Amino acid sequence: MKLNSIALITASTLFLAACGSDKEESTEAATSDTTTESTVVADDAADPALASLEQKLSYIVGTNLAGQFKRDELNFDINAFTMAINDVQADKESRLSQEQIQLAITTMQQQTKEKQMAAQKAVSDKNKAEGAAYLEANAKKEGVIVTESGLQYKEVVSGDGEMPTSDKTVVVHYAGTLIDGTEFDSSYKRGEPAEFPVTGVIKGWVEALQLMNVGDKFELAIPSELAYGTRGSGAAIGADATLLFEVELVAIK
Repeated sequence: MKLNSIALITASTLFLAACGSDKEESTEAATSDTTTESTVVADDAADPALASLEQKLSYIVGTNLAGQFKRDELNFDINAFTMAINDVQADKESRLSQEQIQLAITTMQQQTKEKQMAAQKAVSDKNKAEGAAYLEANAKKEGVIVTESGLQYKEVVSGDGEMPTSDKTVVVHYAGTLIDGTEFDSSYKRGEPAEFPVTGVIKGWVEALQLMNVGDKFELAIPSELAYGTRGSGAAIGADATLLFEVELVAIK
């Protein structure tokens, strides 16, 4: 798990250190054939409170840190932050031991993990409930067949070609959506069919493909346990999401 705030603090520290390094090389570069007048543009529009380079850099680091703390839902304590800056500038030792620093980081990691787990559970519970309701209603629709595994399919176009076996590779056109209609993938929009082994896809597809003849077009409703389950897939498919597909079996290889 990445701790963005901590990573940003480290990155900001390295950034400022880099700005202060290689001063000799920077001085030599400044006295090269390229003059200062030709490379530096006056910033007349700058806030008077941020006139110097140091003020600008300090403001940039502060903005990045405060923004990341806000995104991570952490309270940014300006007093503690200012205390740290003053201590460093005064060459004082850290007020926190290495053990205290590690404990604070570990605590933050644990809290972040708990928040993520709670958020995932909320999404999972919502998707489970909505998926179960959808599948219950869809099973009652005309032409829908429910298999022993829970897969639901409806033949909308009947083909008369051969049926693939588990050791075959298939060529298919398809579109996938969530039950709210959000499309997350489509070979139709890419303008070319997809090709993959029958067993190289989610369980619901593996089962459905072996029920199809070349030329068939099916509508599939796939329960989460036959799709991506609790892990979901990427940003579009949440935990325990029920998936809908339109699948056309083009060819078998």
